[in-house]
Amino acid sequence: MEFKQIVFYFFSSVLVFAAAMVITVRNPVRAALFLVLAFFTAAGLWMLLRAEFLAIALVLVYVGAVMVLFLFVVMMLDINLVRLREGFGEYLPIGGLVAALLVIEMGIILSADRFGLRLLPEPGALPAGYSNTRELGRLLYTVYAYPFEVAALILLVAIVAAIALTLRRRKDTKYQDPGQQIAINRHERVRLVKMRTEKKS
Repeated sequence: MEFKQIVFYFFSSVLVFAAAMVITVRNPVRAALFLVLAFFTAAGLWMLLRAEFLAIALVLVYVGAVMVLFLFVVMMLDINLVRLREGFGEYLPIGGLVAALLVIEMGIILSADRFGLRLLPEPGALPAGYSNTRELGRLLYTVYAYPFEVAALILLVAIVAAIALTLRRRKDTKYQDPGQQIAINRHERVRLVKMRTEKKS
């Protein structure tokens, strides 16, 4: 067995273990840390595939920004774990059925008949001066320019929808209407009161 195969099987086993722990561990902070481990091992697999830019982007964006924010939110919120576990057994048969179907489909698709070593040989040596980042940018902004823009638009709509769904007015909070603040004049803001002067005796 070659060194690359040993590294691949090591990263793959750690990735499968970390992904399983993400969905089985009860503590959300530990689940987030196992997800960080899964991201690092996936980045290692991408490095083996010579996709250095994607590996660095995965570590910087997801591990460095998204997961730090997620950990901050999970640790700052008072999450009731007992309430989260309610109704778990009710949806367990449906979830198990969907998981079994996904495993069967992935086994059929990733079988040796379609993704074997004979059909997918190891890529050849890259020429001098080849840039993975440059090639990825050229494909994104030339061949896949319109799908890339459509995906960005869909993400923008999802962000706006998430903000609209979570933005609720509460009765116990004060709210300022900028339209009313701009439409008001100085006579309504300041009122002059005339009072008699008082003299000390």
